[in-house]
Amino acid sequence: MTTFEDILEEAGKFGRCQMRIVSIFCLVSVPFSFVYVGIVFQGFTPEHWCRDPGVIEIRERCGWSLQDAHRATVSLMNSSTGVTYSQCQKLDMDWNATGLTCDNPESELTQAQLSTLPMTGCTDGWEYDYEGRQSFVTEFDLVCADAWYVDMFQAALSVGFLVGSITIGYLADKYGRMKSFLMTNFFIGVTGILVATSPNYIALLVFRVLFGFGVKGGWMVGYVLITELVGVEYRRMVGVTYQLFFSLGILILPLLAYFIPNWRWLQVVFTIPYFCFLTYYWFIPESPRWLLSQNKRNEAMEITKAIAKENKKTLSKIIETLTDENTDSISTASFMDLFKTSKLRKFTFILSFNWFTSAVVYQGLIMRLGILGGNVYVDFLISGIVELPAAFLILLTIERIGRRLPFAAANIVAGAACLITAFIPDSMFWLKSAVACVGRLGITMAFEMVVFVNTELYPTIIRNLGVSVCSTLCDIGGIVAPFLLYRLAVIWLELPLIIFGALAFVAGGLVLLLPETKGVPLPETIDDIEYKCNRFTLKEPVSLVLQLCQTLLLKGPVLQSLASRHLPGYF
Repeated sequence: MTTFEDILEEAGKFGRCQMRIVSIFCLVSVPFSFVYVGIVFQGFTPEHWCRDPGVIEIRERCGWSLQDAHRATVSLMNSSTGVTYSQCQKLDMDWNATGLTCDNPESELTQAQLSTLPMTGCTDGWEYDYEGRQSFVTEFDLVCADAWYVDMFQAALSVGFLVGSITIGYLADKYGRMKSFLMTNFFIGVTGILVATSPNYIALLVFRVLFGFGVKGGWMVGYVLITELVGVEYRRMVGVTYQLFFSLGILILPLLAYFIPNWRWLQVVFTIPYFCFLTYYWFIPESPRWLLSQNKRNEAMEITKAIAKENKKTLSKIIETLTDENTDSISTASFMDLFKTSKLRKFTFILSFNWFTSAVVYQGLIMRLGILGGNVYVDFLISGIVELPAAFLILLTIERIGRRLPFAAANIVAGAACLITAFIPDSMFWLKSAVACVGRLGITMAFEMVVFVNTELYPTIIRNLGVSVCSTLCDIGGIVAPFLLYRLAVIWLELPLIIFGALAFVAGGLVLLLPETKGVPLPETIDDIEYKCNRFTLKEPVSLVLQLCQTLLLKGPVLQSLASRHLPGYF
């Protein structure tokens, strides 16, 4: 019986064909990053204050700038970020009766005088210090009492992620990777245009959910497909490279947002690539692993031969015995399979929690850039540059150390950085920024690693479903993150960092309970999970390790007896 891993030895584990497919699929990560964190620009909340017709009349008559009128007619108030100009209330007075002149607006009324005057709500809407630009916040006036609607915009995307990743993951395991990918991208293109043309905010949220339904699932299908096409020693490189393009998208996003000042046109730019991905129908084959898991041996053989031909390799007759290890019946993925054994239950819980933590901390740190003040485009670009070393650190460490320890360390470093940043005073700006960048680097590493560790731990028959179900906790984290950040920041700007740090510490500790997957062939069946992961769990007592070391010096049946008792399936 010959497995697909055996055939890859002859066809090429990472030849020209796989390089072409991986290169093409990496482009899927770029617009995914736009969608994932585009709220920083699409939903940017600029400096704002109550619109007052009386002030507008004086400003136009005197030729004042928006800032001059703002300083002269808006009172100061205390907030979580310090003393700021009032954003949700205006002075209840007749400005024509104040005797305010045009000569020197800043000297007419002092802040002490303004603070004693009665206040009222923003009955005439708001003015924004965002000239020449428009976010959906400024278009729909989502500030003050309606500010939580901005949280809903990101939460709606994550709701779509949540439902879509499970649904599309199931469809990909049942009907094929490429069929699901192509149908998903057409759906994304249509709903993305609907988001850009939404007539009101309710319609925007509905279309945003549908948009998110396709985006996450399509990205995960692409990840699983390219992982299944390469040999075991190339999985790490392929997975990290796939996510490296996500970080490249993060670098491109602020440039797009700077030159495209309207959030609707920015949404169109986010959507166009998904129509382009429909051309993959002519360039990308179905996953032979999936075809074998569905007992479609002939199709798997044809695709495998095509891969070998493009790689300029010659297959021996061994391909005639190509089969799946579980050929008794055509298997279909089931949600309950993820909890079928004790090891699968442990994997599912730990990976789900890490997906949740990565989403909350990663999104939280990025969205936090939009509420800190300063130049959001420059700050976002710098924070994006910080992500790039993450991919290279992963490649450097997982080849020499493995997956588990770097994965755990990345979470713990991110947690420590978040906690330290929260207590560094604002006066130490550069130190605070540097520590925050370390946290961003750590959580980026953790986020990138959870994807391919998740892929490596599940067998082929439930791999796509396993990744999709575990990543639903990422989507739940995406729902929680904006509320956690924006609402807690109103109480204390650094409070969300305390929560982020605690979550990351717990996630790092749980990772240490996972098995190591470095150099281990992708499991094909659930039985593989029970046997092939045994040698890497933390449950083996120290006495067993010592026993094995001593036995390595012996010969004959002693080694065989001990190994077969403790490591079934390997000796």
